[in-house]
Amino acid sequence: MAREALAPWPDDALEVGRIGEAWGLKGGFRVLPYADPPEALLAASRWHLKPAEVARRPGSAAPLPATLDIASVRESGDGLIASSPGVPDRTAAEALRGARIFIARSQFPKPAADEFYWADLIGLGVVTREGLALGSVVGLLDTGPHSVLRIQPPAADGEEVLIPFVSAYVDSVDLPARRIVVDWGLDY
Repeated sequence: MAREALAPWPDDALEVGRIGEAWGLKGGFRVLPYADPPEALLAASRWHLKPAEVARRPGSAAPLPATLDIASVRESGDGLIASSPGVPDRTAAEALRGARIFIARSQFPKPAADEFYWADLIGLGVVTREGLALGSVVGLLDTGPHSVLRIQPPAADGEEVLIPFVSAYVDSVDLPARRIVVDWGLDY
């Protein structure tokens, strides 16, 4: 079903979605992306797979391939439809259902200026304009209009700080220095 031995697991693999139900009779399958827009899934020609966290695959299913070469991916409704030369029919597509999709970070499309992948922001230190450390980014929230940084303060017992990831509050993001400078007060 795939070229498992030819494609080692990448050190920079990030989970970007999961495989849904089979689509059509010729091996197509639905993909549920974690990002909107799902640029990494649309751009990558090879996906790395792991089983679902909770086993949902039939017990008699063939082993899940570690790597899947992708022939085509297109947007459809609230997800994507994909096909692979290694998935010849509906039965093979259904055997992939629930698989977690990983793509090497190095294969992601380059973001535009002042755009960042969430994965690149997690772990960055956040400081105020005055140099006061607020903590580190532990995650982001998608509110629709914009994202919100989730900052864990340096003190383990401190409350999480939420800062809108917009230019009104974020002065700069320096990925090489692993730092975000914000216009934010402790009393906000």
